[in-house]
Amino acid sequence: MDNKWWQEFAVVAFSFTIYTLKNDWMFISSIGSITLGVLFYVILYVHAQFNRFFFLPILFKKHKPLIYIFLTIIGIIIFSVLLNNLMTLDMFSQSQLYQNSHQKSFTFQFASVSGTLVCILSPIIVFKFYRIYKQQTDKTILYNQMQLNALRAQLNPHFLFNTFNTLYGISLQFPERTSDLIMKVSQLMRYQLESNNEHSVSLEDELSFINSYVQLEKERVAHRCEITYKCEIDNENAYKISPMLLIAFIENAFKHGTCAIEKCFVHINISVSKGLLHLNVINSVPKETKVISTNIGLKNTTERLKLIYGEDYTLNVNNDPTTYNVDLKIQLKMGKNEGS
Repeated sequence: MDNKWWQEFAVVAFSFTIYTLKNDWMFISSIGSITLGVLFYVILYVHAQFNRFFFLPILFKKHKPLIYIFLTIIGIIIFSVLLNNLMTLDMFSQSQLYQNSHQKSFTFQFASVSGTLVCILSPIIVFKFYRIYKQQTDKTILYNQMQLNALRAQLNPHFLFNTFNTLYGISLQFPERTSDLIMKVSQLMRYQLESNNEHSVSLEDELSFINSYVQLEKERVAHRCEITYKCEIDNENAYKISPMLLIAFIENAFKHGTCAIEKCFVHINISVSKGLLHLNVINSVPKETKVISTNIGLKNTTERLKLIYGEDYTLNVNNDPTTYNVDLKIQLKMGKNEGS
């Protein structure tokens, strides 16, 4: 029913059905009576359309309800008088329609014009607001998708930059491991590129990606940094999540929590129970070392959370002199992977 012409047809069918039931068309047997009945309906329909195109704009566009009501009443009276005068013509004397005395009165015609106006205008107005709402919704979805694409375009180079920095740091300390690490990085890049065009991926794939990234960071700093990664999922294959969403918080923890010479730590805990994902990332804060950061990854991820999950998430960040704590909860959706 999104097609405007089908909507118009539905309005005509609905109002004509009400009109025929009101006038007991089931008792009509002659073609002439049916023709006169259709003529009456056409007049009523023309009146409703006249109100629609000439009077309704006064209400909706100019916001003058009193003028609209006044003109509507005048229009109903004029068309009621017209129909009442048609009843006096000779051709109606042979018709099986409108033979009762009350049907030949002005009051009956006034009620018919008013009732038909309501039966026709009501669904028309409903369909109009439906089309407006759908158009606004489509625009909102398109705008949100454009924003997401823009955020992803910024986030992906940010992830690449951090990953290659990690690879560079490992190659300086353990050059013999470089070839294996390049293979791991290529796998991370493959997932990052393939998931870029997906609205959602399976939670299992996303967690596998995160695990690979954590293992890569362990290669780089585990000798001087305490790293823990725990993951408990009640059913990995049952959930889906927006790709590359959690990694920004984990990247940030390794970037800031492992830059000091003194003892440092990064603790990552992920759990999912009955669709509620809980990510808790805690990292140490260096006493004197300062890390230059634009925070693009965190800002973009926060914006993505707002756009994708709306009110279905909570994010709390606690930054004190010694630790940085990120606590994120997301209500995940059930289902299989779905592409864009």
